[in-house]
Amino acid sequence: MFRSFFAMILAASLLFPGAPKLNKEQRALHAANRLTFGPTTAELAAIQKMGVEKWVDLQLHPERIAENPALAERLKRYASVHMTNAQLMEKYPFRQPAGKGNAANVRLIYTELAETKLLRAVHSNRQLEELLADFWFNHFNVFFDKGFDRMLVTSYERDAIRPHVLGNFKDMVLATAKHPAMLFYLDNWTSVSTDSLDQMRKRFKRKAGAPKRAAGLNENYARELLELHTMGVDNGYTQQDVTEVARCFTGWSIGDLRAGATFKFNALLHDQKEKRVLGQVIPAGRGEEDGLQVIDILVNHPSTAKFVSTKLAQRFVADVPPPALVSKMAAAFSKTRGDLREVMRTMLTSPEFWSPAVYRAKMKMPFEMVASALRATGATIENSNAVQQELKTLGQPLYRKVEPTGYYPFAEEWTNSASLLTRMNLGLALAQNKVRGVRVDLETTLAGKTAPAAVAQALLLHPPAAETLKTLQTDAGTAHVAGLVLGGPEFQRR
Repeated sequence: MFRSFFAMILAASLLFPGAPKLNKEQRALHAANRLTFGPTTAELAAIQKMGVEKWVDLQLHPERIAENPALAERLKRYASVHMTNAQLMEKYPFRQPAGKGNAANVRLIYTELAETKLLRAVHSNRQLEELLADFWFNHFNVFFDKGFDRMLVTSYERDAIRPHVLGNFKDMVLATAKHPAMLFYLDNWTSVSTDSLDQMRKRFKRKAGAPKRAAGLNENYARELLELHTMGVDNGYTQQDVTEVARCFTGWSIGDLRAGATFKFNALLHDQKEKRVLGQVIPAGRGEEDGLQVIDILVNHPSTAKFVSTKLAQRFVADVPPPALVSKMAAAFSKTRGDLREVMRTMLTSPEFWSPAVYRAKMKMPFEMVASALRATGATIENSNAVQQELKTLGQPLYRKVEPTGYYPFAEEWTNSASLLTRMNLGLALAQNKVRGVRVDLETTLAGKTAPAAVAQALLLHPPAAETLKTLQTDAGTAHVAGLVLGGPEFQRR
């Protein structure tokens, strides 16, 4: 019943092509819903006071926004998130296969990484930047629990993703391509040209010092670079292109993993013969330049402009975005050679983004739902272990998506009955202060309101639907009503 009700109101929200434009209040709420991890009374008031257009422009320039001082102070507690790979390796030694102390070290690193991500999502004043950091990490996904990536993901997000979320797309592709976390995750550090492998075997004659990990050409990174990072699946490349790209990236490797794990180009491993990628010749006799040329070819390909624009529109506008919007965004991408701020600006100033057809029509992913519930209730997070477990139960454990696809933003991925029931249970537990490590003061958040309609209005920040009000007719108390709102269908939409 819960699922059918959600499906009904979600479908209804998509049937407004001829509806009037959003009014002033709706535009403010739409901005808060799509460009933050969930609207709050204070955020909505700030948008209305500043004006939607000025607020959106400010979010596109996070460097102009003073960060929440309480958040900045809190983040100082988490030493590992500020460390380089070398510092992490020194302070929290990691051995593979697993050695003594590994589990405790990994647990601490993951806890601090995941908790700071949650704290930023809930408390940062730079909300769009946080959404984009989540989006782009998902786009260039790596899996925390693969071997040495347990030590590398911290710097990957901090150094390869975050600095570029509103910068140049090519810079982010290059930063991720060279980062040890990606090189390890997709095994490019083991990729060796056939000729180089034969030469190494002859040179070392299997004596001590021979590179044991070398196993020949590995196409994992090349395939995902084409399929997931740039052009998109079946968008103008062939299997031969995958192989040629893989040849171009041989030698893109990692320095000593136990001594800091930095990018290292190893000419000994590189295929120096001529290659051809998407019809363009990669000259023979070169080295690292081959991979750099491939990145340049791919980021400037029309398929990349369309694919990246489509993914952004799917996350921020609609599961099936209007083709006209994608075309405008792709044109901006191509014109600016991948300026992501301008691509976002094109999307956020388009009539399609502000259309009634997409108003409150996107299903929240689990992380968005959890963060928005914490924001709506003004929750105090002492530690996030229980919240992280809830995210795992909901199907979106942070940094732990095994496949390189990342988590999909589509409603159909998250609307199974078990997931919706878990959301309801989480909403009830949160409102009743039954989530360990999290404290909610509903008296303050609701400003003393107890009537079901008033409670719903305070948490949703818009008048609740009649169907919602029917479900709130209970004598179980204000906390129970608040929990029903947080776990109910209307709160799942943004």
